[in-house]
Amino acid sequence: MIINTGGRTDTVNYYSDWLLNRFEEGFVYSRNPLFPNHITKYTLDPSVVDCVVFCSKNYRPILSELHRITDRFNVFCHYTITAYGKDVEPNVPDIDQSIDTLVELSAKVGSKCVAWRYDPVLLTLKYTVDYHLRMFDYMASRLAPYVNFCVFSFVEMYKRLEYNMPELIPLTDRDKEKLAEGMGAIARKYGLHLQTCGTSENYSRYGISVSGCMTTANLGNALGCRFKNMAHKGTRIGCNCMPTRDIGAYNTCLNGCRYCYANKKPELAVENYKLHDPASPLLIGHVKPTDIIKEGNQKSFII
Repeated sequence: MIINTGGRTDTVNYYSDWLLNRFEEGFVYSRNPLFPNHITKYTLDPSVVDCVVFCSKNYRPILSELHRITDRFNVFCHYTITAYGKDVEPNVPDIDQSIDTLVELSAKVGSKCVAWRYDPVLLTLKYTVDYHLRMFDYMASRLAPYVNFCVFSFVEMYKRLEYNMPELIPLTDRDKEKLAEGMGAIARKYGLHLQTCGTSENYSRYGISVSGCMTTANLGNALGCRFKNMAHKGTRIGCNCMPTRDIGAYNTCLNGCRYCYANKKPELAVENYKLHDPASPLLIGHVKPTDIIKEGNQKSFII
């Protein structure tokens, strides 16, 4: 099975002590977001965990201690670095700081086990198509030698974005085509493998691979192993990723990104963070008397 540490929150950035404690103790509890009194227990052991997947906008807090996980487990790291400033991502390090951290991360885990995420791509009067292409060129020129591939997505217009980012300009098909064509050309220039994430559009004519940032092929190639055939259902329309088990929790990320889908509002994340105990098997809070705990169905997918 694949353990996903960063699909619901930036665990690496804000909860790294908890994450390290969980791997030290060898198990973790994950609360069901739809049925909050249902908890699943996952054993954190290499015999049943094929790979630990990270996704973060800042690996700096865990960088010096990451070996406590990588010494025992296969890992794959998604690093999100976008072109936005503090007006959109208020608590995320600036671009050059993030690039420096990614380079250090790549040296520790190997470039085959790092993916650069340039997502989501969104438009405002400030963040135009031309701006994105200029910044993507700059980042690609620096990051290409240190990553396995780059994945990008176009922002999904969730209802809450009407309130969180009223300045958003909806992407037209023409905008998407221009971005895909330009980003594809830039990727070729730097020898960077580029693919989409969670989109039904096909931009293979620009040298861009189809969606699926966590497929058996991608992970197998990165880790040097083969996975059993399995359904790639993904988590939403246009996603072709393999099944994973997320140990994070929604409404807990303090990055404050205004386009975020995992937080209803930043204030709720701040309140939930106050309930965090690094010693608890749960990311937020503790087990309650009314909670129902069950063992997760865990087995290796590696052939």
